[in-house]
Amino acid sequence: MSPTQKEERLDPRIKRTRSLIQQSFRELLSEKGFQSVSVQDITEKAGINRATFYAHFPDKYALLDHSMSQGFRMELEKRSLNACQYSDENLRALIIMVCEFVSNANAHCKPSNPQFESLVETQVKNHLQRLLEMWLEQEESGIDSKTAATAASWAIYGLVLQWSHDKNKKKPSAEKFAEQVLPLIASNLRLAQPA
Repeated sequence: MSPTQKEERLDPRIKRTRSLIQQSFRELLSEKGFQSVSVQDITEKAGINRATFYAHFPDKYALLDHSMSQGFRMELEKRSLNACQYSDENLRALIIMVCEFVSNANAHCKPSNPQFESLVETQVKNHLQRLLEMWLEQEESGIDSKTAATAASWAIYGLVLQWSHDKNKKKPSAEKFAEQVLPLIASNLRLAQPA
């Protein structure tokens, strides 16, 4: 059963409470930044008690991990990237999606925080790796799809992170950036596919 299916099968009250916790958390991230947000802040904003919070998440790190994972998965589903095959066009759409996701995540957490960025990085690279591995396995190339997908996911995230930290006013749009880096990523993935 996929994480989305598990989430859909939850009791509506549990879904509402989780949604309330996550919404409060997002608002607090924008106001205070990840480091300054406490479980107490989240429970007060959500209007719940600490026991209710801990029934859903062991700590704020698990909440961030869950929120990033769920958000990334929803973006993949919204763009149908989780239901397609490898192509340069799909890879380009994936790079754009990662640019937008990372930019939005960083915009919602002020000030910038290395712990926050590290947790975002872990989730993004994990989801990218699984998706790219699935795409490569559909191609039945006989190459180690896990290694190729891991390398590509790290490359995509690293390039996107550099792009997102660029303070230059002439920074390219996500679409232009994807066009620029697509040959770098695609050439490595083509090596993993049959000729």
